[in-house]
Amino acid sequence: MPTRVYLDWNATTPLRPEARAAMVAAYDLVGNPSSVHAEGREARRLVEEARAALAAAVGALPRNVIFTSAGTEANALALSPGLRGPSGGPVERLLVSAVEHASVLAGGRFPADRIGLIRVTRSGVVDLEDLKAELKDGPPALVSIMAANNETGALQPVAEAASVAHGAGGLLHVDAIQVLGKIPFDINKVGADLATFSAHKIGGPKGVGALVMAEGIVGLEPVLRGGGQELSRRAGTENVAGVAGFGAAVKAALQALPEDVKRMATLRNRLENGLRGVARVTVFSDDVERLSNTLLFTAPDLKAETAVIGFDLEGIAVSSGSACSSGKVQPSHVLSAMGYDPAVAQGAVRLSLGWSTGPEDINRALEAWRKLGNTLLKG
Repeated sequence: MPTRVYLDWNATTPLRPEARAAMVAAYDLVGNPSSVHAEGREARRLVEEARAALAAAVGALPRNVIFTSAGTEANALALSPGLRGPSGGPVERLLVSAVEHASVLAGGRFPADRIGLIRVTRSGVVDLEDLKAELKDGPPALVSIMAANNETGALQPVAEAASVAHGAGGLLHVDAIQVLGKIPFDINKVGADLATFSAHKIGGPKGVGALVMAEGIVGLEPVLRGGGQELSRRAGTENVAGVAGFGAAVKAALQALPEDVKRMATLRNRLENGLRGVARVTVFSDDVERLSNTLLFTAPDLKAETAVIGFDLEGIAVSSGSACSSGKVQPSHVLSAMGYDPAVAQGAVRLSLGWSTGPEDINRALEAWRKLGNTLLKG
C-alpha cells in the first residue's frame, strides 16, 4: 500500500525529531518548575530555555513571553480590555479583520458591542483605508490582524496597520501563528504590541501556545487566575514537556527557514500549475503575496467535502479550510468576507505543504486531482 501524502500542514504539522527528543528528556524530570529544590530548578531551566528561544526568534525579551495551552488561549489572553502601551491610555474597543481565526473573531474579553470588523479586499488583504475610518470614530482601539491567513495564505500589511493603530492612540495584536518558521517575523520590526504563536504549527506538540508582548505593554488581565506562574499572567503549572518541545521546534524551524521557503514555493507553484492543467481552477489570493506553502482553490461545480473525501481515498490528506471548523458543512467565512458567493466558497479546498513535502508528493496529489476531475466536475 502506498504511503499516504500529507498536505494539511496549516492545520497541524508532524512532530519534529528535535521536539520529540526534548520532550522525551523532559518527561524524565519529576520536578515542578515552581519548586525551589534541584528537581524543580531543572524543570524551570527547560521552561526558561524555551522561553528564551521563542523570544530570540521573534525579537522579544524573554520576560515578555507567556506560555499558554494553545494559540486559541494565547489569542484570548491578548484580547484584553485595558491594555495600554508606554505612552497611551487604555484601549476601550477591539477592531479585528473579517478574515481572522475564530478565536480572534470571538473577541476575547471585549463585550460584543465593543467589537468592530475591518473589511478586506477581494484578494483577502486588510483594507487599511477602512481601518483608518474605523479608528477615527471612537476611543483608542486594540487592532487585531493576522500576519498571514490560515486558509488563503495571504500576507497581511501588519507593519502598516501598526503605524495606523499607533497613530490613533491604539495598539496592534498580530496572530502570527501561521508565519513562524515560514517567513521572518520580528515583533519590533513590524511594530506589533502583542503577537501569538502555536507550537504544533512549526513541528512542536499540540496543546502549547504563547503570547509575546513588546516591552512596555501593561494592563494585561489574566484569563486563568490562581498561582503566580508566568509572572502572574497565566496561572497553572507549566506543561514542561510541551514547552520544551516548543522551544526545540522553534530552533529547528528557524534554522531551516530560508531553504524550506524556497523549496516549498517551487513545489507549490508546480502544484498550482498542475491543478490548472486539469480544470478551470480559481486560486484564491493568487494576485497578492502568499505564504510559500499554501494553496486554496476551487473549480466549477466542485464541492469541498466531496473533494476532501476523494483525495483521502486516494491517500492524500487535504482540508476544506480551517481545521478548527472541521465537520461543519458551511462556507468559509474568509471567502465570504472576500466577497465570494457561498456556492463558490463551499467548493474551496486547501493544500498546504511542509518541510518533508517532496516532488513525489506533488505528483501523487496531481494524479489524484486528475482522477477526481473526471468524476467530480461537470465542465
